[in-house]
Amino acid sequence: MPPRRSYDQYCSAARALDAVGDRWTLLIVRELLAGPRRYTDLHADLPGVSTDVLASRLKDMEQGGLATRRRLPPPGAAYVYELTPRGCALLPVLEALGVWGAGELGERRPTDAVRAHWFALPLRRALREAGAGEEVVEVGLDEGEFHLHAGADGREPVYGDGPAPRGAGARIVLDAPTCAAIGRGELSLRDAVRDGRVEVTGEGTAAKALREG
Repeated sequence: MPPRRSYDQYCSAARALDAVGDRWTLLIVRELLAGPRRYTDLHADLPGVSTDVLASRLKDMEQGGLATRRRLPPPGAAYVYELTPRGCALLPVLEALGVWGAGELGERRPTDAVRAHWFALPLRRALREAGAGEEVVEVGLDEGEFHLHAGADGREPVYGDGPAPRGAGARIVLDAPTCAAIGRGELSLRDAVRDGRVEVTGEGTAAKALREG
């Protein structure tokens, strides 16, 4: 494998881009914020990446100290990838990048893939802004269901597919256009609840904060 390219600049931004500036790397980090993932799961949730490129990026991330690979104990016995503390520290970077790029989320293009959990980070930010505490919140979309941890800092899973394994403080149901409007800052989560664009159920702190807004 050829050595990784470098900008060869004595600059922290350049050094950061040496580590995460390659195509797909930050999107792999986005997927690993859900916790350990198998290679096949990563490939399924990164439509458009080739198997060779994904394998290369994961190898680079291991060498760069962003991710590790380990074997699950039986009966799983599969290899999974997970973020290191250095990789987890990229959570605020991805959140800031999402805020910066939110204005690009216009109408969905026919070629655009979508996964429900891709809305986890903007919704997590919206929940925190709404004062919804640090509870687990389930999210239902036409594209699928996931749960997110509003108080997670990246050292533990920020989100996961499906219902929360140990219950949730709230469940919200909405559509992708509403998610996109919230992500762009055009609509607050509380306003979306008040306008009937988001359905809230549950009796936890998060549900009460959203309904009382």
